[in-house]
Amino acid sequence: MRDLCFSISKLLEKYFDQEVTDKERRLVEGHLQDCSACQESLKSMEELRILIKAPVEEVARKEDFPWVWEKIEREIRLQEKRTWWQSLRSWLDLSPLFKKKVWIPAVATAVVLLLISTQIFYKKIPSYSGVSVVEYVESETNNVMVYDLEKAKVTVIWVFEEPEKEAATI
Repeated sequence: MRDLCFSISKLLEKYFDQEVTDKERRLVEGHLQDCSACQESLKSMEELRILIKAPVEEVARKEDFPWVWEKIEREIRLQEKRTWWQSLRSWLDLSPLFKKKVWIPAVATAVVLLLISTQIFYKKIPSYSGVSVVEYVESETNNVMVYDLEKAKVTVIWVFEEPEKEAATI
């Protein structure tokens, strides 16, 4: 019986505060019918509640709560109003965010993504266009090579004299 009283004593306070489940309530009420020690514990909890409740109710009857609220409202109105600049600064204050270490990986990731994206967007574009035409014409007197950049509208013409010397050097 003593082990059962020990387990019920853990539930007795919850039962007294009406915080038990239906199953726990039935268990405690069934035990209280047969156990005078647990009945005594429950009775002492009720007496303690009455001892505490009486002075609190007496003070509550004497206290003028509207007067207390008026005093609180007056203090709120007397507080110095902040300027719009101070309000904006407090609204934009990010220091509480930096107090948590969870932001460190997020900020590091954002910085890396920013660096990568700026390299993509500001990638150096070559000054020549990708479309070009090279033509080479050989003749008995001269060899001619024409390099034509269509987008830049630039044409470069090379004239090679003496084709047999050119072939000998290669």
